[in-house]
Amino acid sequence: MTRTAFTRAEPDERRASLIAATAKVLAELGAAGVSVRTISTEAGVSPGLLRHYFDGIDALIAETYRWTGERVRAALAASVEAAGPDPRPRLMAYVTASFGDPIADPRLLATWIAFWSLAKTNPAMDALHGEIYADYRAGIAALLGECGVDAGAVRLAAIGLTALVDGLWLELCLAPGVFTPEEASGIAGRWIAALLDGATWSAP
Repeated sequence: MTRTAFTRAEPDERRASLIAATAKVLAELGAAGVSVRTISTEAGVSPGLLRHYFDGIDALIAETYRWTGERVRAALAASVEAAGPDPRPRLMAYVTASFGDPIADPRLLATWIAFWSLAKTNPAMDALHGEIYADYRAGIAALLGECGVDAGAVRLAAIGLTALVDGLWLELCLAPGVFTPEEASGIAGRWIAALLDGATWSAP
């Protein structure tokens, strides 16, 4: 990374630039490469200014995790909104949005991997990780309910579909030449069709 000149900015803009810089450093260097110095250099600010806006590096990383999760949530919501009022297309839109821009991005995967590694050793990050993934599963569960999946089966169906999407998304980011986003959507679509069109799915 090259050092950029320090610049003046409004407080909200400065906070946003620090968060974006943290996401970029995490993607490029991983959790081990994150420091006040590397983030400050990437954002073009002094280390003291970083400490002015955030109560330490852990707080900045946590805020970056929330920001990244919100970016994903917004992309999913936009996809669902564009699908119209019919529950099935809305569910498919929510699921298949993970296979296109801006979510199916190797740089975003690198950032998530850094977050996951931190969640293993930092209780606060682990709690935040659980919150973000619970929110995603809740979105799937709500759409499954709209599609008529029995209330007693929604939780496990949402867990299963989340795992399927995560696996396909991970493979698309790691090895994009193996299969296409359209093929990933087709796999997810067949799973959803089997669930909604008569396959037995009940809580144990």
